[in-house]
Order: sequence, then C-alpha cells, then structure tokens
Amino acid sequence: MAVALAAPGSTFSKQLLFSLLVLVLFCNACQKISLQIPSHLKAGTPVGKVNLEECLKSPSLILSSDPAFRILEDGTIYTTHDLHLSSEQKRFSIFLSDSQRQEQKEIEIELSAREKKVFRKRHTKDPVHTRSKRRWAPIPCSLMENSLGPFPQHVQQIQSDAAQNYTIFYSISGPGVDKEPFNLFFIEKDTGDIYCTRSIDREQYDQFLVYGYATTADGYAPDYPLPLLFKVEDDNDNAPYFETKLTVFSVPENCRSGTSVGQVTAIDNDEPGTLHTRLKYKILQQIPDHPKHFAIHPDTGVITTTSPLLDREKCDTYKLVMEVRDMGGQPFGLFTTGTITISLEDENDNSPYFTQTSYTTEVEENRIDVEILRMMVQDQDLPNTPHSKAVYTILQGNENGNFKITTDPNTNEGVLCVVKPLNYEVNRQVILQIGVLNEAQFTKAVNGQTPTMCTTTVTVKIKDSDEGPECQPPVKIIQSKDGLPAGQELLGYKATDPETSSSEGIRYQKVGDEDNWFEINESTGNLKTLKILDRESKFVKNNQYNISIVAMDAVGRSCTGTLVVLLEDFNDHPPQIDKDLTICQQEKDYAILEPVDLDGPDNGPPFQFFLDNSASKHWTLEPQDGKRAILRQRHNLNYNFYSVPIQIQDRHGFSAKHMLSVRVCDCTVPEECRMSVREERDAKPNVVLGKWAILSMVLGSALLLCILFTCFCVTTTKRTVKKCFPDDVAQQNLIVSNTEGPGEEVTEANIRLPTQTSNICDTSASVGTLGGQGIKTQQSFEMVKGGHTLESSKGAVLGAADAGRYAYTDWQSFTQPRLGEKVYLCGQDEEHKHCEDYVRPYHYEGKGSMAGSVGCCSDRQEEEGLEFLDQLEPKFRTLAKTCVKK
Repeated sequence: MAVALAAPGSTFSKQLLFSLLVLVLFCNACQKISLQIPSHLKAGTPVGKVNLEECLKSPSLILSSDPAFRILEDGTIYTTHDLHLSSEQKRFSIFLSDSQRQEQKEIEIELSAREKKVFRKRHTKDPVHTRSKRRWAPIPCSLMENSLGPFPQHVQQIQSDAAQNYTIFYSISGPGVDKEPFNLFFIEKDTGDIYCTRSIDREQYDQFLVYGYATTADGYAPDYPLPLLFKVEDDNDNAPYFETKLTVFSVPENCRSGTSVGQVTAIDNDEPGTLHTRLKYKILQQIPDHPKHFAIHPDTGVITTTSPLLDREKCDTYKLVMEVRDMGGQPFGLFTTGTITISLEDENDNSPYFTQTSYTTEVEENRIDVEILRMMVQDQDLPNTPHSKAVYTILQGNENGNFKITTDPNTNEGVLCVVKPLNYEVNRQVILQIGVLNEAQFTKAVNGQTPTMCTTTVTVKIKDSDEGPECQPPVKIIQSKDGLPAGQELLGYKATDPETSSSEGIRYQKVGDEDNWFEINESTGNLKTLKILDRESKFVKNNQYNISIVAMDAVGRSCTGTLVVLLEDFNDHPPQIDKDLTICQQEKDYAILEPVDLDGPDNGPPFQFFLDNSASKHWTLEPQDGKRAILRQRHNLNYNFYSVPIQIQDRHGFSAKHMLSVRVCDCTVPEECRMSVREERDAKPNVVLGKWAILSMVLGSALLLCILFTCFCVTTTKRTVKKCFPDDVAQQNLIVSNTEGPGEEVTEANIRLPTQTSNICDTSASVGTLGGQGIKTQQSFEMVKGGHTLESSKGAVLGAADAGRYAYTDWQSFTQPRLGEKVYLCGQDEEHKHCEDYVRPYHYEGKGSMAGSVGCCSDRQEEEGLEFLDQLEPKFRTLAKTCVKK
C-alpha cells in the first residue's frame, strides 16, 4: 500500500540562507525519503514532513537545494509556487548544518506523481482476499493551531491497496468526528481525502486519534481499521502570567549584597518545552527608584539584593514592577507585568538615647517604695518591639541598694524608685549614673558600627525629717560563760536617736526570750540573768541564745534589734553512755562502747575508759580511737544478765562511773535474743509485795465476787416467776386486749379450746387484761386443748409457761379446718339452731365493723407490728356474718 500525505499550509519565519555550494561540498548523506504527491500542487501546499532530528539534532541552518520547496524547523516541506509534476520523478536535497559542532548533513527527497485511481466493482464470484495486518500505515500528520483557513482545509489522504481491484469507500470515526468535538473532520468517501472544518485550540485538544475504514460497496472491509494521529502544532497564543497577583517579600535591613529576597513564578499555557513557554523575567521599575537595591535572575525569577545599604529607618517598603515574557524574552514574545512588594525587617541598629543629659529630683529620708523620677528615651527602631523597648540600669551611686529603676511597659519610660530608706544624717544627696539599652542585642548599622549604651546623670537630694531611734547594728553579740548563775548583769542593747546621736530618753522592752533567761533594764537596756545559763539547753543553737529587743522614744517611735548571747563552753557534763548492752555469742563476743559528751569539742574526747577490778575477772576493756572502746569477754559466759562497772573520763579528767547491764544471748542480732525460762527466772530480780498491795488485791477480789453474786440472784428470780391467769379467762376461746387501736400493745394470752363441746361459736368469755394489771408484753400464742398444750413436743402441762408454744402458722393449721366445719353447719341450718346454741354476745362496743378487733391474737414480737391482722380479716368477717342472729 502506498500512502499519499498532504497538509494545509501555515506561516513561518523565513530561514537565513548560506552558500548552497559550501553545504553541497561538505555535507554527508544521511537518508533518502520517497513521497507520492498529486501531479498538481499550488503554492504554499505542504508536501510532507520529515524527522530532521534523526539526521542532526538542533540544526542551526536548514536549506533546500530546490527553490521550489522550503523546509520549516519541524521538518515540514512546503511548495513556494505552483508545481506541475510529470510522470517522471523529481528529486531535491535538504541540507542541515550545526555551526557549533561544525557538522553538515544531507537528506535526499524523491517525489513521484500519484497514479490515477481506476474504479472497479467487486463481484460475488471474485475470490475473497485475506486481510493483511497493517498493510496501510500513514505517517503522523500535524495541524496548525488557530489556522485561518480557508476551510475546509485538506488534512490527509488515505488509500487502500484493494482499490486497485475494487471500488473502495472510505470513512472515519473518533474524536472530532462522531465524538467531542463533533464534525471537526470529515472524509470524502471516494477519494479518502480528510478535511478540517474549523480552527483548533491546542490548549483544549492537543491531538486527535481518528480511525479510518476502507469498505467495498457491499460492506466488505479488505483492511483493518487504520489509526490516524493528528497532532495539533502549538501557536504562541497565550501570554504568560504570574501565579500570585499580590506578592509580598521581606528581607532584613543591612543585609549583605546578594541576599535572596524571594522568587516569582509565572505560568504559560502554551506547549511546554517549546520556545512559546521559554520565559524571561525582568524588573521594569523600582519604587523608590534610587538607589537600585534589587536584581532578578532572568530564568529562575529569584530576586536578590545588590546593595548592603538597605536602611528601614529611611525607607521600609519597596515596590518592583516585574515583566515576564515568552519566546525567550524576544521582543515579539507575549508578556505580562506585575507588582511585588518588599518589606524591610527591622534590626536593632539604633541605640536608645535620653531626651535630657541630666536630671534632678528629691525625696524625704526613710521613705521607701516611692517613685521619684521618670525618664524618657527616643529610639528610631520599630516601636513596641524588643529593638525599641528600653532596659534601664543604674551604673553608679547605688552601692547600698537604695534605688531601683524599672521600665513602664506602656510609655517605655524609666521609673526610678526608692526601695531602701535614705538617711539624711549620713548623706544629704546621691548622684546616680543611669544607662539604657534595648531588650534585643545591637546589630551593626549601615555604616558598619555597632551602637553603644547611652547614659545620663540623676542627682537625688535627701530631705531631713524627724525620725525615731535607730537600732544599729541590727544584731549585737555579747559573750557570757556557760553556767553563769542567776542575778548576774550583762551589757545589753543600745539604740540611738539619729537627731542627737545619743541614747537619752529611749526605753527598752524585751519581746523575744524563749526560755525566759533574762530581764531587761527599761532605761539602760542591760540584761540580768533569771536562770543559770546552760549551753547544752535545747534553746541554744550553735552556742547562741537570741533575745529580741524593741527600743522606743518618747512619742512611741521604735526600732527592733537582736541581742545574741554567745555562751562559752564550760566542762560541766561528764561523758554519758547507753547502759544496756547485748552480746550475741553466735556473732561476736564483745560490745562497742560509744560515750557522748554534751560539752563542746574542747571539753569532750578523747575519752579514757577504766574497768572496775570486780569485773576484770570476766571482762576486758580495750580503748580504740579515743571515742570508743570494746568490752570483751575473757571467756565464753553463760547466757545471762551481767552488771559491769566502768568509769569514763574526758580530756580534762572530768569523769563519771556507770553500771553497764550486759546481756549475753544466743542470737545473731540483738533483736533475736531469746533466753530460756530458767535463765529469765534467774536473771529477773525478786519482787516482794507489801502489805498494802496484798490488801488491795483482796478487797478487789471480794468486790468482784459480790457483783457476780448479785447478777446471779436477779437472773434466777426472773426465771422462777409463774404466770397466773384468772379463772374466768382460762375457759375462754379468745383473750384480747382491752384496746383495739392499730399498732397497740397487748397482753400475753392463751387460746384454749374446751374439750366439753365442739362449738366454737360459744364466745361467752369476758374480756380483760392479764391479771387485771395490763402487762405490756406480747408473747406468742399457746394452743391448749383440755387444759394441756396442743400436741406439745415436750409434753408439758399448762403451768409450764415456756413449753408447748407454737408459731402462728401452727395455730392457723389447727383452727382452720375446725372453723370451716362450724361455718358450714351454721350455714346449712335454716333455723339457725347452731347459732342460737353457740353464738354469745361479745361485749357490745358501739356501731362499727361487724368483724371486731382481734388485736390480741398475735404471736409476733412487739417490734414486728400487727400488720398480719389485715390478712385475717376475711376469715373473721365470714365467721361474724354466719354467727349473727337474723
């Protein structure tokens, strides 16, 4: 299959021509390309397209050996005038040259006229040709973006080899045909010529993949569908634009030349990697424009400083008018302008300075926490930042710490205050030197110098005032001997009047004396001992005893001082030691003696240890380092307690005798010591009781026996009390309380069932309390039949009060069947004979419920209440209705 390619023309820049003869002589043949074209071509018609990069990459010069053709940079071949091609082939060459590499290449082009198509119809008897895979294959075709026409423009022609034998019809489908964008391409079904109907925007569609089909009149497809790729060539129709409309950068002032400020970026929607998107940046204007401080890299858009003289205090903001242009910055390229803002960041390159070189103020003596002066400073750096906030310092004149200076956060002023009283009598004025800095460290200024501290002088005049006594020094130390007896006088505390420099008219009082050792003379302030002074007292710390004293003048003004009594140590305490020792035989055969001396180090160790002769038979005493000694057994002693007399003497010979109690035990540590019973008995001292101790023990025992006997008698008496019942009650069926209110307390009663008759309707018993006394105790029921308790498991008679008692459930199970039987008989008798015989009046109590109260019928304890009677109401109501005469 042969492919004929034709494309519409477009406008390109003309190439510069060099000497064709030189290229012919020195170039090397690269490749040979054959193209079939129509026999007649108009001027500006594209003939075809060749790939120049296969021969020579980036040629600087492209020439044609035939002036009838011109070649563009992308390899497209155009006719320069009308061309008539005969049956003979036409040849010409394309010369490529690279001036940098000194290379030349030649591409030979051979053009031949296309044969005229002969139409032939396929018959059904003709043999069917088998499809040959990829027998027709076009070369890529390109379309120019934003083409001006005329439309329709011829794009390409496709032909099938089967057209030599049959009449072939051509069709296409795909984007631009039957898909978005619709009807952009169409094909002449007889010739296979493809046309474009309108201009194309590459930014919307950069290529089209269309499929071509070749079929016979009866629908037979002798070839596979042919993919046709139409690439849209970019036209520089989009100007670049900045990504951000408002761009703000910042850079520190006084920065070095070449400091990066920021980077601007622009976007071009044309085809990437082409000259149409090769952007160049440029600064058109700087505002203010003098001097020039900034530059921009044309390719990257990075802005840098060109001068180290950026000073925020002169100009804090710069504006740059920027331009970005495509086509590598060529004048014919499209461009856009924008404005960026550069702000200078403040640096602490200006020191604060006082508005006055000196200040004068005054203050009364003895005044504290009072403001005496405010000082203003100026700073050219950015306000309300660490670069301008002032920090004041008193450099000289405040050696006694009388003054303090701070910064007012609102006004940035220096506030000078008096924090310690001033004394007019000592100094009548004070001269201060004050310096000021910033919170932030200084940096180098534009001129390369570092700012320094600014200072000023403040003269403070002190005004005199009538003041009270002064306690100077605040703490006074006096010395006294340890053990000084009571009644001795010591030199006390003295206060002075600063106006007269004397102590006349000053009175003294003692306000602090922990152990009340002294009394104070009100006029002189001297002390007098009330107790013996003891250095070893718990109130003495580091040999010192403190007394607080208040001195007052005639008008009540006062001061407070402390008098420290420093006690000199006296050797008045012999060495002491723990007298209870334990020697564990399993661990060691000795004990360590560590005495303690309450006196000071000068009256303490080294100690000397002496063992009494009476104990030297069993013990030895070995001094160690002057502070300890070892008490060792001469031989293994029995487990027992031993008394060991020793004497301990300090360095000055003051000594004391001690009787040590040493326990020898079978143990590893003293806490585990366990001695036998015999050893404990032998070790314990004999105890003899006196006559008064024996008498106390006898009387206590007798009193205890009397109490026990009394309790026994009371208990026995309660158990032997017999319960008595009146005769009239013994023969009744129900014993109830004489009160029938809810929650009442009732007497103990028995429910007895007579043996002489089986009628339960006989209720002629009288009602009353037990024994007529109204005993307020409530017991469980006793069910009795014939004078004996009903089926008592113990077989006891009625007289045994505690025997034969049953619970309420037992009583109910006994009476329920009998009550039911009698109720039934009374109901069957129409003449109510049973009722006449057995129903008796039951103490008429007025109108009310026909079923009277049975509050006494309870076997519950008092604390459980009488709620159970509510459950008995239906039973007794039925009984009452049956037994009442009509």
